[in-house]
Amino acid sequence: MARTLVLIRHGQSEWNLKNLFTGWRDPVLTDKGHEEAILAGKRLKALGLQFDITFTSVLQRAQVTCQHILDEMGQTMCKSMSNQALNERDYGVLSGLNKDDACKKWGEEQVYVWRRSYEIPPPGGESLRDTGARVWPYYIHIIQPYVLRGNTVLVAAHGNSLRALMMALEGLNNQDIIKKELATGVPIIYQLNTDSSIARKKIVEV
Repeated sequence: MARTLVLIRHGQSEWNLKNLFTGWRDPVLTDKGHEEAILAGKRLKALGLQFDITFTSVLQRAQVTCQHILDEMGQTMCKSMSNQALNERDYGVLSGLNKDDACKKWGEEQVYVWRRSYEIPPPGGESLRDTGARVWPYYIHIIQPYVLRGNTVLVAAHGNSLRALMMALEGLNNQDIIKKELATGVPIIYQLNTDSSIARKKIVEV
């Protein structure tokens, strides 16, 4: 499977379980999150994949997810690179707050705008467009060249950083991307053409 890119959102974190805005905060995985990552590794191994290099954010929930996958695939020595360009969207004042509590404080409509608009960030935080502004250059200059040289590459990151990346990969518009949801621990496999367009896409249900 030449020119293969696998994206995976980290397994469930403790703050996902508690319905908290996480952003750049660094909670650990839950037991379920560990299990999701391990199962993802088993499924990717069953497909016969072997990674040449992996990329993660600097946050432990993404890094541990990546390590579980490599452990299950017997690739513990695979080269891995971490960069904050792949971090989750910074939620600013919302970080660490329960989503229901945030709605009570600022109003459901305002919190919805902060969460789901493409361009409007929460105070002190990032919009999805802001997140893309750091994800896209890192992908184009660092990750994509590995893929186009024929490598098989894993990116373990976060819901919003991966949505920004998928926006560029799939040519999605502002409205399409804000509707897209990514489940925790579910790999998405892309095979790219030599011009970086998508030849195939497969979601590996676990």
